[in-house]
Amino acid sequence: MTVAAVVLVPEPQAALAPADGEPALRRLAQTAWSGGALPTVVVASEAHELLRQAVADLSATLAAPMPDEPRGIAWFVRGMRTAVATVAETSAALLWPFRFVWVDPETVTSLVEAHGVNPEAIIRPAYGGRPGFPILMPIALVERLAALSGQHAEEAVESLRAGGVPIRQIELGDPGIVLDMATARADLPPYQGPPEPAGGPPPDWNSVLGSQAADQPR
Repeated sequence: MTVAAVVLVPEPQAALAPADGEPALRRLAQTAWSGGALPTVVVASEAHELLRQAVADLSATLAAPMPDEPRGIAWFVRGMRTAVATVAETSAALLWPFRFVWVDPETVTSLVEAHGVNPEAIIRPAYGGRPGFPILMPIALVERLAALSGQHAEEAVESLRAGGVPIRQIELGDPGIVLDMATARADLPPYQGPPEPAGGPPPDWNSVLGSQAADQPR
């Protein structure tokens, strides 16, 4: 089982803004990799050369939406399909708006682990009971999501819930899932971490990446 990160970038220039000393998109792609998400697919409104440069050494793929595709779930579906085309074993993808740049790598790892235990469920991280991003979506839902292409993330989640898709919300103690780059990193509440393990070992592919990431500076 492999979990991809699908990063939605409707504003390329904003995604290149500095976030703690480096482009926001680059920081986010590093977080995804460090937490064990692979591949990373960036769905941007334009194939901006500076976006490519920001993630050139991080094995990220840029995927441009069709001109008439609405923002939101339609872009995410394109990213999911690109992830599967890149790594056939991809079983889920993280719906990740680029502005949520302060997410901790451990949050990504916890979502991957939770997917291993609940492979059919949507997994939503929470901070103090407040749901946030990224949202883990099983690849098996791609056609149902495509039918919701005019909706935004929150609307699509509720539509799927109403349609019987199980949704698991897990408390991860990470303020970065609810506070985006509009909040300076220095102003974030302290990272607390999950009160208990998300459950079970992560899929083999992602656990190998996680062990490699443990040796990387955070």
